Amino acid sequence: MEDKITNAAFLESLKRNNEKIRDDRASAIAEDAQLMYKRETEDLALSLKRLKREQENMLDMSPTDANSLVLASDFDAKDYVAKDLEMSIKIRNLEIKLELAKKRYAYLFGGQINEL
Repeated sequence: MEDKITNAAFLESLKRNNEKIRDDRASAIAEDAQLMYKRETEDLALSLKRLKREQENMLDMSPTDANSLVLASDFDAKDYVAKDLEMSIKIRNLEIKLELAKKRYAYLFGGQINEL
């Protein structure tokens, strides 16, 4: 019975020294942080792509089908400009945030994140 105990994971875990324990903890923390950083950066890239697509879709003045067109009297130019500028600011802010996140990821984890 004693032979089985000497190779058991629980006993081996109890015998680990402080350096090994710190190494295991550090590896777990680094892995969690890296995965979350990568996920957050990928989410930023996806949000940016969707927002750009939404802004491009604002150019579509055919509300029902390819042959229809918004009536001039129904078009609110001031509202269109305000919404377009607001979206442009959001896009720019996301671009900056994404650029910074990529740089920080490369610095912190030594790798690169490819865009979606």
